[in-house]
Amino acid sequence: MPESSVRAGRTAVVGERELAIGFRLIGLADVFEVTGENSVKEFLRLLASDDYSLVVASQTIRTRLTESQRAHADSSLRPLVVFVPTPGAQAVESEGIETLAKRVLGISLSVPR
Repeated sequence: MPESSVRAGRTAVVGERELAIGFRLIGLADVFEVTGENSVKEFLRLLASDDYSLVVASQTIRTRLTESQRAHADSSLRPLVVFVPTPGAQAVESEGIETLAKRVLGISLSVPR
């Protein structure tokens, strides 16, 4: 069987304590608990790293990014970036499954409501 040229990477999670605890409980090792001051810096470090193929980040980090940083994160495929709401916090501008599929796969999905 031919060896794939695409190298599988790890999954990183970056966000507030509540988010970090949840992902640690399910066994993820690369979980980075951040506060407001260092959240953007840590997120951008993970985004630039070649070690990760998926970065799951708190939605509050997305709101702190500049417009160009947000556009870069939204268009990134390696690593793929998924923003999730912090447990217990009110969701702000959450990305729906339709938007995520269109961004990642380039196709439109119609999800029955």
